[in-house]
Amino acid sequence: MILVTGSTGLVGSHLLYKLVSGKEKVRAIYRTEHKLANVKSVFATYSSNFESLFKAIEWVKADLLDIPALSEAFTGVTHVYHCAAFVSFEPDKYQTLRKTNIEGTANIVNLCLSNTINKLCYVSSIATLGNAINNEEITEETIWNPEDDNSVYAITKYGAEMEVWRATQEGLNVVIVNPGVILGAGIWRYGTGSFFKKAHKGFKYYTSGTIALIAVEDVVSIMIALTKSDIVNERFLLVAENWTYKQFLQTLSKSVQVKPPEKMASSWLLQLAWKLDWLKTKLTGKRRQLTKHIVTSLSTEKNYSNKKIKTGLNYKFKPIDETISTIGHLYLKKK
Repeated sequence: MILVTGSTGLVGSHLLYKLVSGKEKVRAIYRTEHKLANVKSVFATYSSNFESLFKAIEWVKADLLDIPALSEAFTGVTHVYHCAAFVSFEPDKYQTLRKTNIEGTANIVNLCLSNTINKLCYVSSIATLGNAINNEEITEETIWNPEDDNSVYAITKYGAEMEVWRATQEGLNVVIVNPGVILGAGIWRYGTGSFFKKAHKGFKYYTSGTIALIAVEDVVSIMIALTKSDIVNERFLLVAENWTYKQFLQTLSKSVQVKPPEKMASSWLLQLAWKLDWLKTKLTGKRRQLTKHIVTSLSTEKNYSNKKIKTGLNYKFKPIDETISTIGHLYLKKK
């Protein structure tokens, strides 16, 4: 039996689709019923037989902080994919991020240990990798610096990784994947699916930074291959291609058949934007759309290496332009 956490997110739902399509016996954890619609939407994107595939999954309602419910979910499980996480760059969400990402992951790895799970695959992020010196490539070995101005999301995902590495010292076999920005279809209201919705409304500006991209199909294929392999206690950076934001936003726009942005947002405009967004949040209580760390990321150039995974699995990534074109077509079809 395979257990999947974070099953209603982009990675989790695509992972479930690939597993059940391959006739694997799967149990999936979810927190709220309405999020199950995400899974059906993803399944329906790829198959007319989505209802039967959905019903093939054993669904368990549980929270990462509810140990009794989690304990029941682990009954008879041999392999675990831990995809669940809370994603936010808002500083005032720090305690929630700690609870879900660090404490929740600690609960998962402790249950893996107590149930003698064969292998855990943990989905981390490139946010936990350090910054390269002199614009060198960032690799799995690039050292995290806790003194950097790290985002609250990065801090808590790094803390979660420490829980996973701690479990390796206690005898658990693990693999960690550190994906870049994951592109996939089926969930359009938030996450990277919302990029296509925003692109359809029209982008006025692009920014000067770079973005590390990968198709969700590649992420889940690699996760499954690593879990089935003899590779243990290793981490793998998952990035297909490094693009400029100009290329990314212009390609996004073309994929949904709208005019691409032609002006670059200046540094002062971005600084003004996140400060106005902060003020708007204070006045209205709505969630932040921009933070200082997001603005910094939009303006920073980084180059992530995928050499380790390409060598380790002899893996060939799906081209990003093809991925964006396909997702854009699916968005217009579903709109």
